[in-house]
Amino acid sequence: MMVKISEPKSFFYKGGPKAVLLLHSFTSNTVDMKKLGGYLNRENYTCYAPLYKGHGYSAEHLMTTAPKDWWESAEEGYNFLINEGYQDIAVIGVSLGGLLALKVGQEKHVTGIVTMSVPYKTEISSLKKRVLNYANYVKLLQGKEKLQISEELDKLEAISTNNLLEFKECIDLIMGNLAQLNQPISILYGLRDDPLYKDSANYIYSKVSSSHKNITGYADSKHLMTLGPDKDKIHSDILTFLEQLEW
Repeated sequence: MMVKISEPKSFFYKGGPKAVLLLHSFTSNTVDMKKLGGYLNRENYTCYAPLYKGHGYSAEHLMTTAPKDWWESAEEGYNFLINEGYQDIAVIGVSLGGLLALKVGQEKHVTGIVTMSVPYKTEISSLKKRVLNYANYVKLLQGKEKLQISEELDKLEAISTNNLLEFKECIDLIMGNLAQLNQPISILYGLRDDPLYKDSANYIYSKVSSSHKNITGYADSKHLMTLGPDKDKIHSDILTFLEQLEW
């Protein structure tokens, strides 16, 4: 049976003069950030979450885009807030969004940074598995037969390597520039996620130049921390961090 998939969109929750750019994860969409955005907006923060180019649709469509396109979407999100008149902007991201948040901090004026589930290194095989799992999930929702899905996944695997190689290079570049970051930063990870992400959090913490920095692991969180069982505590901790910033 074919299931109708609702079209993902960017969202803008207008609040007070303090603005937050919310950046979602790889192969996902802005639903990653809706609950956090709603929570912060109720605390009078203005929140904007851009949908990255290529995301929110099929994996084949995703693989027509590359890391430079996803960065461009994040940059456009930052510029959207600037053009709306917000001068004080913090950036929060999960997974790929956390990587992009670090890059925003390296290239733009931001008040503070929050990262969640950020990889400091990755393998092409791991990225490919993520894309193929996402593709399989969408194709099942579309009601496709297993044989057709298998054939389409084989084709997708063949076309995805170059973009995923660029993604790995993008991670290496961002991690190589961590010393440029001197803004306040809060680095979060889930203890039920792959141990790589704890290692990554410690690596980022050790490399940034920020004097105001903290690192926190959450006992019941897997990779998508913003929608997991610790989300209320994570929301509260992020709010505490934002309220300590010099806006």
